[in-house]
Amino acid sequence: MTTELTDVTRALPNRGDAIRVVPVATVDEIGVFTDAAAGPAPAAQLTYRGGPLLTNVEVFTIFWGKGWKLPANKKLAGQINGFFDVILGSELIDQLGEYSRPGLKIGHGTHTGTATITTPNVGLSVSDGAIQHFLQQQLSSHPSMPQPSKNTLYFVYLPPGVSVTQGGGQSCKVFCGYHSDINGTMFYAVMPYPGCVGCTGSLSAFDALTATSSHELCEAITDPVPGMGWYDDNFGEIGDICAWKNKTVQGYTVQLEWSNKKKSCA
Repeated sequence: MTTELTDVTRALPNRGDAIRVVPVATVDEIGVFTDAAAGPAPAAQLTYRGGPLLTNVEVFTIFWGKGWKLPANKKLAGQINGFFDVILGSELIDQLGEYSRPGLKIGHGTHTGTATITTPNVGLSVSDGAIQHFLQQQLSSHPSMPQPSKNTLYFVYLPPGVSVTQGGGQSCKVFCGYHSDINGTMFYAVMPYPGCVGCTGSLSAFDALTATSSHELCEAITDPVPGMGWYDDNFGEIGDICAWKNKTVQGYTVQLEWSNKKKSCA
C-alpha cells in the first residue's frame, strides 16, 4: 500500500529518553565498512529481560518531507521498500530465531506498506519528540495507515539535508539512526539520510541506509522497548556489539548481528 498524506502536525519537546543508536563510525571502522569479517568481538552475552519481542515484525515505511518527491530521492525510497520486501523473509531474520522464547517464536516478517508525507514538510532539524508526535498525529488522522500492534514497526526516513536530534545528540555527529518506543506499545525507528562520511564510509547512500536499517530492524525485533528485551549491560543490543561489520544478504548490504550461540558476530 502506498499513501501520500497531507496533514498538519506540530512538534513536542524532545523527550530526552535513553535510546539505542547506530553510532557514527570511527576512522578505523570506516576502513572495514564494505566487507568486514566476523572477527574478534567483545565478550558479550545478551540476556532476556522479560519484555516484548516482535515475533513476526510488520514494517511500515514512512518517507517524511518534500525532498522525497525529487526524482532521485523517490527512486531511493523505492529501493528501500524493495529492501524490506526481500530482507524480512531472508536468512537475516532466520538467524534471530535463537532469541525466541516460549510463546514468542521469532519468524519472518512482512512489509505492510509505505507512505510519503509531504505536508507538513519537515524542517532542517527535527527532534525525536517531534517525530513521536508526528507519528501519533498521522495515525489518528489517517485510519487507513496500520495502527500499532504487537508486531508493528514504523520506519521513518528523512530526506537529505534534514538532521535529527535526540538525547542531546545530533545525527551525523553522534549517531546514524535509532529505534525506540512510545509507552511500550508503539515501536519505531528513525533513519536520517547518511550525509556524512561517519554514516557512509565507502558505501553508497543506499547501502549505508540498508546497513543502518538492518541494525535497527534486528534490534527492534529482539529489544523493541530498549533494555527490556535481549540486552547486554556492557555492550547494549544485538546490533551495537557488531556495529559497522557488514555482509551481503540476497544482494543487500546488512550489518552482522551478535549470536549468543556462536559467541561472535554473524
